[in-house]
Amino acid sequence: MEIISDVWVNWFEGEENGYNVCEFYEWRKHDFIELLDQVPLVKIEKSLFDYIENDLQDLPEELLKDIRNKSVICKNNQREIIEYCFIATDGERTLVSDTLGYKIPVRKSRLIPRQDQMILEKAGNMETVMYPMPLITAKKEYHPLSLSPELMVGLTRKERQMKQLLFMALDQLHTTGSLEEIRYWYTEWFPTKYQESRRINFDQAWDALVGGMKQGWSEKHSDICERMIKGQSYFEKLWEMEHGPKVQ
Repeated sequence: MEIISDVWVNWFEGEENGYNVCEFYEWRKHDFIELLDQVPLVKIEKSLFDYIENDLQDLPEELLKDIRNKSVICKNNQREIIEYCFIATDGERTLVSDTLGYKIPVRKSRLIPRQDQMILEKAGNMETVMYPMPLITAKKEYHPLSLSPELMVGLTRKERQMKQLLFMALDQLHTTGSLEEIRYWYTEWFPTKYQESRRINFDQAWDALVGGMKQGWSEKHSDICERMIKGQSYFEKLWEMEHGPKVQ
């Protein structure tokens, strides 16, 4: 283990999927960016790195013991200890995490390029610590509110956010929508299939919508998302965070 000084972090909180922990080139001015005075660096196995990056489950007790109270941040000229905060690397990737005093990686951040490169160089001379993997009772499942990483490949931060918003709206439609409503959106997405839309049932329409919308991101996705969320204040607020006040 090494102690790294002056670490810039951009915290993304409560993210169970690594694609939502944005790389440096996608950082924004209003993000939660901090400078940590010091943070311990640990080199871990690839499987544990994946577990930390793409889940929100308990970290190994031995890891928590090793990093406890080794991180420091200076606030208002006062040094504050961070109980469980660390930089993890598997020799190829890096990730900073802070548990906020819990046992799960609540906050996660990428590193700025210069520090990322420095960590990878240091990792070449470090031994991998073989922490026992926590018992995983069930394989992680992806669903409309937690999309598979494969469906986010190649998308920008804005596109990923909008795609998640679209699928949140779809999930709500599945929960509260009527047959006529979901047939309407089916026809909007598949405009040449109006006659078919009159015959399909709710589940068939839902499955077709999800199947049709899950790949990529386009103007068609954006347009139907904007119209689907109209009149829903929470969804409109999420839209405005990416586009500005546009929904009428």
